Amino acid sequence: MGIKAKVSLGAVVGVAVIAAVSANAGSKGKDGGSGGSDKGSSASAEHTPGGAKGKKDSGAGQAAGKKKAAIAGDGEYQVGSDVKPGTYRTTGNSDDMCYWERAKNAKGETDSLLANDNVTGTSYVTIKPTDKIFKSSGCKDWEAVDPKAKGTPASSVDGDGGMYKVGADIAPGTYKSTGNTADDNCYWERTKDAEHGLNSLIANDNVTGTAVVTISPGDAYFKTTGCGEWKKAG
Repeated sequence: MGIKAKVSLGAVVGVAVIAAVSANAGSKGKDGGSGGSDKGSSASAEHTPGGAKGKKDSGAGQAAGKKKAAIAGDGEYQVGSDVKPGTYRTTGNSDDMCYWERAKNAKGETDSLLANDNVTGTSYVTIKPTDKIFKSSGCKDWEAVDPKAKGTPASSVDGDGGMYKVGADIAPGTYKSTGNTADDNCYWERTKDAEHGLNSLIANDNVTGTAVVTISPGDAYFKTTGCGEWKKAG
């Protein structure tokens, strides 16, 4: 499947090959002048996940375990001095109020952005040693995650739960989600890492009706927003 993403930059552009980094970091990536609520890749904070539907946290706690918060959910941090490079996880976020970004400097300009996202449920993010700034707003506290940690992967997951680590939170296999409507804005993506850059995407799609996706053992994460429950079908 080709990489798909609906990009909104002042107007809905339709289906593009891949989404560009959002130009709306200053407004926490929310609504950003866009007239639509289309989904995009996690490299863009302009997709708006579906409304609250009795969300559940992902099973990621099985992978990370109970850990002391490493980064407060609200703040701007210098990488290297305030926060160490590594992979972090936030859970229990609701109503798309959690926003984060990785930046290459502290100028706060569009060109400063490396990646950003609005989060419902759980999110993972990898902060690289070359990053300069990490911002988090309206999120639950972030905990450090061991990328090699193991868990008990589930065979069904909440379709609005956010990100799941493959092999720890969700088992590889073919999954089906049914009953998705256009208003729910079901969006999913398979990624090879948690950097949320354009090169992180393996595949993604916006879905109405029944969705079927095969999560490969080599995938790193599966992200889902606004979808019905995913159940393993094979």
